[in-house]
Amino acid sequence: MKIKNVTKFKENIYRGIFTILAFASLFFLLGITVILFKEGLPIFQKVSVFDFLFGRYWYPTHADAEFGILPIMLGSLWVTIGALGVCVPLGVGSALYIHELAGYTQKSVLKPLIEILAAIPSIVYGFFGMVIVAPFIQRTFHLSVGLNAFTGSLMLGIMATPTVCSIAEDALSFVPKSFREASYALGANRWQTLINVIMPAAGSGISTAIILGMSRAIGETMTVLMVCGGAAVIPHSFFQPVRPMTATIAAEMGEAVMGGAHYHALFAIGLILFLFTLVFNIIAEIISRRFRVKLGLGR
Repeated sequence: MKIKNVTKFKENIYRGIFTILAFASLFFLLGITVILFKEGLPIFQKVSVFDFLFGRYWYPTHADAEFGILPIMLGSLWVTIGALGVCVPLGVGSALYIHELAGYTQKSVLKPLIEILAAIPSIVYGFFGMVIVAPFIQRTFHLSVGLNAFTGSLMLGIMATPTVCSIAEDALSFVPKSFREASYALGANRWQTLINVIMPAAGSGISTAIILGMSRAIGETMTVLMVCGGAAVIPHSFFQPVRPMTATIAAEMGEAVMGGAHYHALFAIGLILFLFTLVFNIIAEIISRRFRVKLGLGR
């Protein structure tokens, strides 16, 4: 009886610890959200929401300051789209090869190697892109500068590849074997089964991987600060320097006067970036739940 009481007491302690940790995550998320709104909204007392979002000029330190973040948002958009062009083929293609074609030995080597890319600090990617990749792109395409949206897209795409690959491979592994066996029984070959059965069944999971890869790309800071060129202008090509939202916050927060318009404008950029990533993650979660329900894996 005494042993049972001790066991129950320990279980209650563990339950309490994990409950506190779970609610602590919610508390920190709520705190971040409140601070972003509290510090970001005051800028709209000096500039309208429309002018802030669609203004073409970002000159926060001039005497006649302008707080238009359209060039900054477009910079983030261009770099993110370019990163998707890199990470989607690499990530999904790697996941398909690892799950469908690679043998046991290859799989045990390739997947850990791809996931190691996620453990490399972003500043290392940025330094590599700035010192090695940017000069190579400058020489190859005969550009005046190698630090541009294309270089940033390439580096972010490589950084997001492990996320896309890992989640897409998990989605492929969740497809029941009965789907494959039924396809073979109907006379389909390996490639027909992969294209017409396996990929459609894992489509929601692959879509989730792509959206989370997009969130990874749009939220990256150090790499884009180092390799994108830092020009807050509306981009007209991928070979033009840009300044994404994250790079703007990192580059200018240290020089912004606390409580000033510039300070609140940077928090407003962070608020918009937070809303973007929140929407992406909500979409990914909705798609993921539909995927699990579709395959009878529960909610």
